[in-house]
Formats: sequence, C-alpha cells, structure tokens
Amino acid sequence: MTRRLLAPVVLGAASVLALAGCAGTSTSTGSTADSGGKVTVVASTDVYGSIAEAVGGDFVDVQSIITSSSQDPHEYEASAQDQLTLKNAGLVIENGAGYDAFMESLIEASGTSAPVLTAVEYNHDYPGAEGHDDSATPAPSESADDHAHDEGDGHDHIEGFNEHVWYDPHTIEDLTAAIAEELGTLAPDHVADFTANAQAFTQQIAGLEDSLSQIEAKDAGAKVFVTEPVPVYLIEAAGLDNATPNEFSESVEEGQDVPPATLLESLQLIDSGEVRVMIVNPQTGGAETTQVEDEAKAKNIPVIEFTETLPEGQTYISWMQSNITALSDALGA
Repeated sequence: MTRRLLAPVVLGAASVLALAGCAGTSTSTGSTADSGGKVTVVASTDVYGSIAEAVGGDFVDVQSIITSSSQDPHEYEASAQDQLTLKNAGLVIENGAGYDAFMESLIEASGTSAPVLTAVEYNHDYPGAEGHDDSATPAPSESADDHAHDEGDGHDHIEGFNEHVWYDPHTIEDLTAAIAEELGTLAPDHVADFTANAQAFTQQIAGLEDSLSQIEAKDAGAKVFVTEPVPVYLIEAAGLDNATPNEFSESVEEGQDVPPATLLESLQLIDSGEVRVMIVNPQTGGAETTQVEDEAKAKNIPVIEFTETLPEGQTYISWMQSNITALSDALGA
C-alpha cells in the first residue's frame, strides 16, 4: 500500500466523449516527435520533466502530468486529457514502485507504444538491480507493450524500499544516461546533442555530490529526524544518520495514525537533544507531524522543508542545491 488509497483512473462518459473528440486531430499512437520534429516526452512529475528537458534541450517537448505542489502523485486522479497526452508520447518517464501508480493505468488505457523509463529501476537498492554497477550503463527500457500491470510486477509499492529515488544522486546519474540513450534512438540526428547535454547534467550532479561531501566532512553521523522517507537518500549521501523511528515515518507515508508508543518515542528522542535537524514534507502531514515539529521548534532544533515536486522557477539541479544548502545551514545553526 502507498501512503494513501490511490484514486483509480476513472474516465466517465463525458470524459470519454471529450477524449474521442480530441483524438480525431491527434498524432498517431506512439509518435516519436511532434509537428516541430521534437521528441514528445511525457513525465509523471515535473521533477523528471526537468531532467528530460536538461538532457533533451531544444530537441524535446516535455509534458509533465504533476506540475504543482498541490497535486499529490499518491492521490492524483488522471483525466481524459492525461490519457491523450500519454497516447501521443514518444518517450515516457515514471518513478515507479507505486509512487505514481496513476501512470500504470494511463499507459495501459492510452495504448501508447512509447518506451517507458522507470526511475526506481536505476536505484541500486531496487530488487533485481544487483547487476547494476556504478558505470552508469543504462538499463534497457521497456516499451509500453511490455509494461506489465499485474500485481507483483515490481511497480507496486515494495515493503522496505524507499521509492523517492529522485533524492538519490546515483540514481539520477544512471537515469540521465538512460534518457540520453533512448532519445538518441528516437532522434538519431541529435545523438551528439543528447550525449553532450547528459554529460553536462551529470557534471552538475557531481557538483551536488561535492556539496554533500562537504556536509559529511563536517557533520558525519549527525542525527536527523524526517517526518517521512522523502529525503532519506539525500541525508544518507551526506553521511548523516536517519534517527527517525521507522514506524513513525512509515505511518505518515501510508496516511495512517502514528501509534501512541511510537509518537512518545519520537518526542523523547527530540527532547534528548540528540537530533540536530528535522526535515518535514509540507505536502503531507497530520496531527502527529505537527506535534513533533512543534516540539523540535520548542527545543530550538532547526526545521526545514523538502518537497516532492519542483518549487516554482526551479530546475532539478537548483532545487537539489537549495535543499543541500538548507541542510548545511541548519546543521551549522
């Protein structure tokens, strides 16, 4: 189960009619390029949309389904327009592992034949990724025709696996290489452009890793409390210790009440003075997260926010650098 009960993709009669009307002027299913000769890339969220834009440059048209912090991928209810968007995709990028499960329904309903890149499959902790080494060799993409939807196919929520992989620099490095390779296949005249863009983007990721190394050099082992697992990959990359009781963050992620004993354990941890920083996700929360946040502030523990979608006006790189800077500043407070 994900954080909340996922809303199914329901296309009512009116929506189906609207889609049918639009489809009359659409391009063919699985088209690789729009009328301007650009590859149409459809991403589940603007996080992956930003990465695709960086790699594709002037030769892609990127359309992201989730583009606002008010839209929660766990609860998102897809529309007929979303189905049409997927239908005309040349390349699809999703997170996977149950995070953006609405994409599974859209891919199937749209009938797109576009290749699908699933970000979690480039994470080294993902089941079945044992052979995926640090050489950033792209894993083969799958076409939408091969994209299984049966329960247990690896795209449902996996117990114990943190699906928020866009906070893991290594995952994004490997995904970037895969995007460049797939775009090169779809638009072979621009292979050199995609390769150069991917290399430049990877260098920027290396800059993020340098900033994380600087935090590790000063504050390795510092304890951090996270209200849910969203930022865990990033704090681990900085050499910090996620001290949050597992049942607290898991309950918040799944939209369940935090057990009283776990809440008490969390409040005692905060009161102990061991926690250096608290990170909250402003897009989710409840009474228990408010309670621990208030307790942290009362103890003068810095509280910072890490979101799941791009803040307005940010790129993936600038957003991650802002998060890293905020974390560094909080540890130095």
